Amino acid sequence: METGRRFALGPGHNLPMKPNSLPLALLYACAALAAARTDPVVAVPGGQIRGRMAEGGAAFKGIPYAQPPLADLRWREPQPVKPWAGVREADKFSLACTQLSEGWNARDAAASGEDCLYLNVAAPEWPPKTKHPVFVWIHGGSNTAGSGIAAGFDQRTLVKRGLVLVTLNYRLGALGFLVSPELTRESRRHASGNYGLMDQLAALRWVHDNIAKFGGDAGNVTVAGQSAGAFDISLLLTSPLAKGLFRRAIAESGAVSGFKGSMTQAYAADIGKKLAAALKAPETDAFKTLRTLPALEILTAGRAVNADRWGLETAVDGWVLPQSPTEVFAAGRGLPVPLITGSNAVETGGAMPAARLRDAIQKAYGKLADKALALYGLAGDGAGKPDPLYGAPGAQWSTDTGFRCPSTQEALGHAGGGRATYQYEFEQPAPGRQATAHSSELSFLFGWGANAQLTPAIQKDSEQMQAYWTNFARTGDPNGEGLPRWPKFTAQAQEYLAFTSDGAAPKAGLRRAVCEVFIESLKAPR
Repeated sequence: METGRRFALGPGHNLPMKPNSLPLALLYACAALAAARTDPVVAVPGGQIRGRMAEGGAAFKGIPYAQPPLADLRWREPQPVKPWAGVREADKFSLACTQLSEGWNARDAAASGEDCLYLNVAAPEWPPKTKHPVFVWIHGGSNTAGSGIAAGFDQRTLVKRGLVLVTLNYRLGALGFLVSPELTRESRRHASGNYGLMDQLAALRWVHDNIAKFGGDAGNVTVAGQSAGAFDISLLLTSPLAKGLFRRAIAESGAVSGFKGSMTQAYAADIGKKLAAALKAPETDAFKTLRTLPALEILTAGRAVNADRWGLETAVDGWVLPQSPTEVFAAGRGLPVPLITGSNAVETGGAMPAARLRDAIQKAYGKLADKALALYGLAGDGAGKPDPLYGAPGAQWSTDTGFRCPSTQEALGHAGGGRATYQYEFEQPAPGRQATAHSSELSFLFGWGANAQLTPAIQKDSEQMQAYWTNFARTGDPNGEGLPRWPKFTAQAQEYLAFTSDGAAPKAGLRRAVCEVFIESLKAPR
């Protein structure tokens, strides 16, 4: 005799029920249906999506902004999404774009694939009652790793301050930046490479065309990013294709003259040829074969043939990047939008032996090497001395040439072109650390874990950073009530804002002497 049965309420709710408990089951079912009806539904290119309510607002995850770049679409510019039937659930992040594990990105690498061109939107209120500024975040990871899951999306730190947050994925490594004469010939743009930048542009166009449906102001978009994301944003500031897609930009620890600037097309094409040869593709119609190979096999080969990571794999292709971005910025011809640019006091580097550091400086600076060696305390037999803020000479050199001085070069060019420019340096270490490190400012901006023990100084810097970034996204000026004044950057004084252990403080001339040597070195032929 049957004593009970199962009443299906949907995934995760397959409950054992007794006959006399049917009214309770119906109550659960009605509640589930009511919740589904209140979840936000929005029409976007391709069809309808259903997000989820979140802290008075809404969150939409895994929204496609382009077709999956699979098979014949590998190494092509992103294509418009295809329509789908019914309502698509937008409650889970998509796969990250295919990447090799570097340790720090193990989660993304384990859940990555080529079907990855998706973005996520977090709205501060639902239904929308007014237009909100939009904050589009482009993740870092050397253009080979990372995903749009980052940026504290679920913590909603900036969303609670009234911004619509957008995060996105873009193609990485050799799948996102490979250059080849064969790809150039088949392209209707007569250009190859920079597919990851094309993805970012496609996502920004999607935001421009659709963000109003989520309560965002399409005329008030700030694009922000860190590390490779900041580097890419700096490149987009030199691209005619980005014109009109954002109104302001924030570049954290990444600038156009960092990472040796973008490669020439010829240099990048040579890397493409080496990759095809390493994968034993035929000399004729090589990409018919390469488009059939496993993605991880291509990324592994790409790492081997481009170990230098020049320009983090981007190239001057004549279309996305018509000319050298470093030269565009130096001439003050970047897009006319306000810019925040800066870095951490210590980003990378460490206890490099003096002899090795001296050799690196001589190779990098040539005739300017003697001046640089003196500034680092390495003239003659000097071994250099650690700096209380900037660390050992090796850390100073690595941060100066990779991040700090490229930021200054970018600020000089942008401000010189009449664009509002604000420079910063983040000097406050994270909890438990003695010095800053690459990416350490991100938690100050996007929030900490639930169990983080924050000192008053850390809490103060975090709140100030969030306030400055929010004000900038709203108006193009980071300043606001209750905040220390952040002066605009000028070539004469080179003003900047330091986030110190005592809070934000205006200063001037950030490592000016060493950065002048770096900027002078950029004028030498490479």
